Amino acid sequence: MTRTSSTASAPSFDVIIPARYASSRLPGKPLAEIAGKPMVQRVYERALESAAERVVVATDDERVAEVVTAFGGKVCMTSAEHASGTDRLQEVAQQLGLADDRILVNVQGDEPLIPPAVINQVASNLANNSGAGVATLAEPIESVEDFLNPNIVKVVCEASGLARYFSRAPIPWPRDAFAAEQGALPKGLNPRRHIGIYAYRAALLNLFVAWPMAPIEQFEALEQLRFLYNGHAIHVDDASEVVPGGVDTEQDLARMRALFA
Repeated sequence: MTRTSSTASAPSFDVIIPARYASSRLPGKPLAEIAGKPMVQRVYERALESAAERVVVATDDERVAEVVTAFGGKVCMTSAEHASGTDRLQEVAQQLGLADDRILVNVQGDEPLIPPAVINQVASNLANNSGAGVATLAEPIESVEDFLNPNIVKVVCEASGLARYFSRAPIPWPRDAFAAEQGALPKGLNPRRHIGIYAYRAALLNLFVAWPMAPIEQFEALEQLRFLYNGHAIHVDDASEVVPGGVDTEQDLARMRALFA
């Protein structure tokens, strides 16, 4: 995968930040305070530093909406029945009346340190790759522990940069090297961790919500596999900047608070 320059000019696009209050592992997560500001505001302010023409928080909870409105952010109320952030994104695109070719970048609402450059990067990558319906990012996996960890999603790509498959399993599997010894990643394997930032065109989101869940998506619990299953290519590039981890647990929140402090 080639690395796109973070200085490349970005196309016209919008950023949508899905923010659910009822997180199973960390309830009320969007409103968790980090250095005097709610997390959703931290993410919103990072997105404003990108080249996006508009940044919108998509939520199903009035408490989140009130906080976003209070700090001057744009908010879109969405259904509480959505199964995924992608479904929520589609409803926002519909409410805003976006054109089919409009690019939307889905920035996770739990990444208060998301670099603005990678938001621009993923939007540009989609604009520059007409054969792809989705663009996303990845980074190198450096340790055997991360390679074997099912909570770290791996991606394998073809030479063009289009994804072949995403999996929680360790792929590609170094059969001969690991048969001898699994203490280190073999030289030349170069596995990649998927980073959960996406750029879409609005028309493809409309298709996505009409498709049933794909069998591979159901087993892997990875919604991006629905695009591949239905024949729509996903472009993958190495992130132009390091993307710090998001906040899923109380431990993550403590780490994030310490970083800001």
